[in-house]
Amino acid sequence: MIPNRNTKPSRKEIRLAGTGGQGLVLAGLILAEAAAVFDGKNAVQTQSYGPEARGGSSKSDVVISKKVIHFPKCENPDVLLCLSQKALDDNLCFLKENGFLLADADLVNEIPDGPWRVHKIPFTKIAREAIGKVVVANIVSLGAISAITKVVSLDALKEATKKRLPAKVEEMNMKALDEGYKAGLEAVGEAEEEE
Repeated sequence: MIPNRNTKPSRKEIRLAGTGGQGLVLAGLILAEAAAVFDGKNAVQTQSYGPEARGGSSKSDVVISKKVIHFPKCENPDVLLCLSQKALDDNLCFLKENGFLLADADLVNEIPDGPWRVHKIPFTKIAREAIGKVVVANIVSLGAISAITKVVSLDALKEATKKRLPAKVEEMNMKALDEGYKAGLEAVGEAEEEE
């Protein structure tokens, strides 16, 4: 049987990369739970980070699929989120051709030309100015990932975030997801279509 090349592969690999203290492991857990528990897909999350508590490299890989996941690691991510220049420098070589590159506009200064769909969004600035807490830049970025890539729904992200984080920070995190989603739509020029 000849495979149908017009169908999109069901397996999506997402790598969230930055430095320790940016909450990327937590963001990966939320993303995987959103896909598996609330969007009804299969998902697996793995992580790695340096020995430093803060400032060292950190990454979280999430694989999402409608089919059974036989290998839990990201080999060629479809989506790469970079919240630092070092994260981009270390991980860009793995990004799939025509994959999505989401980079923090204020923390990633140099992006080489390549066969990627690049979206520079000021995640940290949005977290600081719209929410008042830089610490939610990871949650802002999840909203943008949902808007740009459609790998997981915004509603599923909201439910997973509520489940994973304390109720006292729920309002702040819901706003962070909404602001990130809005920024993601603006990045791809869909803001008008969604209204």
